[in-house]
Amino acid sequence: MTRTKRMLGMAGLVATSALVLGLAGCSGGGTDGGDSGGDVTTIGFVAVGPEGGWREANETNIQDTFTKDAGYDLKYAPATNGDQKSQIDAFTSFVDEGVDVILLSATEASGWEESLERAQEAEIPVILLDRGIEPDDTSLYVTRIAPDNATVAEAVGDWAVENFPDGGKYIVLEGPAGVGVVNERNKGWDQAVEGSKLEKVAAQTANWSTEEGKSVTETLLKSNNNDIDLIFAQNDEMGLGAVQAVEEAGLTPGVDVKIATIDGTKPALEALAAGKLSFVHEYNPLFGDQAVEAVQAALAGDDIDSYVLVPSEAFDSPEAAETALPDRKY
Repeated sequence: MTRTKRMLGMAGLVATSALVLGLAGCSGGGTDGGDSGGDVTTIGFVAVGPEGGWREANETNIQDTFTKDAGYDLKYAPATNGDQKSQIDAFTSFVDEGVDVILLSATEASGWEESLERAQEAEIPVILLDRGIEPDDTSLYVTRIAPDNATVAEAVGDWAVENFPDGGKYIVLEGPAGVGVVNERNKGWDQAVEGSKLEKVAAQTANWSTEEGKSVTETLLKSNNNDIDLIFAQNDEMGLGAVQAVEEAGLTPGVDVKIATIDGTKPALEALAAGKLSFVHEYNPLFGDQAVEAVQAALAGDDIDSYVLVPSEAFDSPEAAETALPDRKY
């Protein structure tokens, strides 16, 4: 699906949802908000749970949006230590309970077919938040709401190619293996740097962690005699860990080694403003309103585009970060 089509789908969803809300207000039944006296809509949220600043902002935003005052009973089920089985168990419980809608942020991309088929048989619509599934069978869920990982990572790669016209050696700090986000970010980055003079030295998982980002970077710097020009960290926390490792190696981040990250959390923008990071691309976590619109449309039985694109912006200078920081909510 093209970016244009996704944006058009988003516009169509907003229009559809406005119609759904208008009809609900006239009928006075079904999934009205609590203030109008209608029934409460039960939402099962199969979540990732603690994973860093981005995840906290995203899941808090969802919980703050689907409130009882707005007419929702949100049942929050975070994964146990990122374990997919705990998510599948929670998903199954929600199906058995007969919730109205399930929101799913998958810890792993594969292994969801049976669960999604059960929800479909029970006529419970499923909406993917942030992470996609593999294989991506759009007949098993209503829509996916997220920024475009591949496009975001491609923008980071474009920046890298532009800033290293004569080439340079780089490493990639990846998220956990098997997560769709990791695959999508690798795809976007690889497409951007293909054919450039940049040389990939290593790619290794650091599990979205600042501590592991630091330790992995330390190891890779030592094994390459500090001959690294660029680090692409697939999230902010790993990038901030890389900053620490670069400094402890006696190098200057932003000068000797440029570091680019994805997410756009406040700590990352502060590091960009201080010149320690060189490029930060936002991966906007605040899409609770789009999720509400999707839920309303799904319950009304209306068609929804299979991908609702959440716009995100890039920050390529300390000045850009300083401008954004006062309004950064996460």
